[in-house]
Amino acid sequence: MNTPTKITVSRIILVAVMLITLATLDIIGAVDGTLIAPLRTMLGNSHINVTAFVICIVFIIAASTDALDGYLARKNNQVTDLGKFLDPIADKLLVNSLLIFLCFEHSYIKNGYTINYWFVLLMVARDIIVDALRFIAASKNVVISANIFGKAKTVAQMITIPLVLLNGWPFSYFDYTNQWPKELRIVSFFVYITTILSVVSGIIYVVQNRKVLTNGSKKVSKSSK
Repeated sequence: MNTPTKITVSRIILVAVMLITLATLDIIGAVDGTLIAPLRTMLGNSHINVTAFVICIVFIIAASTDALDGYLARKNNQVTDLGKFLDPIADKLLVNSLLIFLCFEHSYIKNGYTINYWFVLLMVARDIIVDALRFIAASKNVVISANIFGKAKTVAQMITIPLVLLNGWPFSYFDYTNQWPKELRIVSFFVYITTILSVVSGIIYVVQNRKVLTNGSKKVSKSSK
């Protein structure tokens, strides 16, 4: 196992540990909320919960390793089939698990922002459909290329998830000062844009590559997220 693949595996382990820890905290909070009361502490008047801040740091670190392993693999000519298989798994595990996490309220996060579950459902369903399309394409030696909307969707998710974890900070000062309802908060518009980009990019992938579902082998272009 080369270095880029080790980094990818480390990212999977990091995300798995984080999810297990968060699930454990949910169970503890359901049994006795006083045990997790210290985790509800806010960072000054920033409206940022301490626990959510730690999760945000873990997310940023994990997302950074995604760029690092890809860079090292290309630079050192260490692109492997195992790396190609594990990298998208690590990416989807990181992003989609946190999206699902953020559509629920948690006892250890005080006054946290939650994403409407319909938006999360659309984004996760989009990934499942596109991944299924890529799987079918791969079985026919077809490699589906990324479009600009797909790349924009990825960038939007990398911005929106930390923003939601930080409860809209730094825009939260403006939102709370003007007492905007949740639907009109600035962080909500980031969620709206990310969802739209996700759905649009998914539709474009399906429309552009619909022949994959019926045609034989034909190489399209290099794969991306």
